[in-house]
Amino acid sequence: MPTISFKPKKVTKKITSHLQERASDVIMRRFGLTADGAMKTLEEIGKKYNITRERVRQIENVAISLIKKSAAYKGEQAIFDELKKLIQKLGSIVSERELLQHISKDKSTQNHIHFYLVLGDAFKKHKEDDHFHSRWSVDDAMAEKVHTSLRKLYAGLNDEDLVPETEMIKKFFEHMKDVAEEYKNEEIAKRWLSMSKTVSKNPLGEWGKSNS
Repeated sequence: MPTISFKPKKVTKKITSHLQERASDVIMRRFGLTADGAMKTLEEIGKKYNITRERVRQIENVAISLIKKSAAYKGEQAIFDELKKLIQKLGSIVSERELLQHISKDKSTQNHIHFYLVLGDAFKKHKEDDHFHSRWSVDDAMAEKVHTSLRKLYAGLNDEDLVPETEMIKKFFEHMKDVAEEYKNEEIAKRWLSMSKTVSKNPLGEWGKSNS
């Protein structure tokens, strides 16, 4: 059963069709929307056109703002709403890897979805840092709660603690004050826990500090 109701390649074609050739090519290569699905660096694209990385970045940014102003983009808002609902269902904040895997195992499809996440105003990217893997959210308050709870969870663990998964989830929810009932389930909790770099699960399914 597909998790999305639309055909990403078709949508991408529609919303980029008004771009000039070079701008379109830069977007396709940057986001891996080409047949080979390879995401190209600013440098690689710069070499192709004999322009600086900074110039490539400018072209990319201008192309994105042109797409967002286009009638074609406005006509595809249903797919952005659908992605927002999907992220809400997954917990309102979810690691990029897990979100893309959930939608499709196909790398090319994942690249198209990533492109929509960058385009859509509803989606907020949280860059990878020392505590967390890169992730996307659609609700600032919820993202803040989850981040805070994960930090508190880590702070409350001793180096040698090994906690069964059910216990870890219980501890996690103790830190998550006043969270809606629909989010109080194991699947969502595990998804949230997997965003953390500081706590992780061993092969026996026990949780503890990642560095111990």
